[in-house]
Amino acid sequence: MIRARVELVSEIDRGSAALSSRVAEAFLNIPRHPFVPVFYRRVGSAYVPWRITDGADSEWLRQVYSNEALITAVDGVLAEDAAPDGQPGTATSSSTMPRLMADMLDALDVQAGDRVLEIGTGTGYNAALLSFLAGAENVTTIDYTAPLVLAARNRLRENGIEPTVLRADGAAGHPNGAPFDRIIATCSVRRIPRAWLDQCSPGGVIVAPLKGTLDGGAVACLTKLDDGRAVGRFISTPAAFMPLKSGPEQLSAMPDRIDGPQRTAEISGRVLDDYGFTFWAHLHMAPTVVRRGQQISGQHRTTLYDSADGSAATVQDRPDGPPTVTTTGPRDLWKTIEAAHAEWRTHNRPRREWLTIEATPDEQSVSFAAPDGSLSRWTLS
Repeated sequence: MIRARVELVSEIDRGSAALSSRVAEAFLNIPRHPFVPVFYRRVGSAYVPWRITDGADSEWLRQVYSNEALITAVDGVLAEDAAPDGQPGTATSSSTMPRLMADMLDALDVQAGDRVLEIGTGTGYNAALLSFLAGAENVTTIDYTAPLVLAARNRLRENGIEPTVLRADGAAGHPNGAPFDRIIATCSVRRIPRAWLDQCSPGGVIVAPLKGTLDGGAVACLTKLDDGRAVGRFISTPAAFMPLKSGPEQLSAMPDRIDGPQRTAEISGRVLDDYGFTFWAHLHMAPTVVRRGQQISGQHRTTLYDSADGSAATVQDRPDGPPTVTTTGPRDLWKTIEAAHAEWRTHNRPRREWLTIEATPDEQSVSFAAPDGSLSRWTLS
């Protein structure tokens, strides 16, 4: 097991910009396998639970200590509770890719004795790493899903690590434990919840993934200022965390078929598979827009739909010509993406770490200062 941890840290270090010695030490001292005793692997159309007792122990351990995310729940069913023949549905919880965990912990810069709040307990592995860095008595971790909370609390306790583990709405933070020196989220949000700003101490740090309905989010690292604002930048590593669960789930049904005017598209829908562009695109989209990507007869198709006004657009690749876009509703959603892509190319494809973020109690925005002195600014909603 020690050798597996050493190899994992070496792999993380090769992919990280600068892995601090303290974060490396945490990964060396905290094993991953007790927190993912069962995880899913995709077999056909189902997710099949994989246990170390299923045989091929070395292969199982190799996967656990790889730099890969591990699916731990599908449609709310934990891997340890799934039927042996598998669970259909959508992944709803996972153990994050270790390199991304390390980069986020590096950005969080936890010192011994710091009071830490984690939003999104998941398996408990990250809470264990935070406990090593800050001291378990200083760590509070919360999750919205009761089975995850119970399982993580038991795993942490079994490994002699006892942070405070609570079931709570992550959007509300943990007011009874505030203020915190460090706040980290392992779920994505469109904007930093007001409670997190209020519960962070002046000089404290908030690390949280920002993402809309498009993949390829960005992890913000903000410092709380004395005047109540929090300002910062984004780390270079892309992130596509599952969204924060808070209150009743709101589903936005997408129409099966889009009928309306058709035109030639300037760009393929594949641009939204490019993590270098999708966060920039996210900044231009309303929070009510959802996306569906498909392969139809071997050709890529992307559909955008805005439930707020019924606007929709389907972009279809063609084997014998440029892609086409079919639109309906009051707005051509694909024109927004085309304009965003042209702007992104004009600015030489800005990387997410070139952008800045500012959050106040009243407004949050992301900005990009171009070399020519021009400023682009987007309000987060």
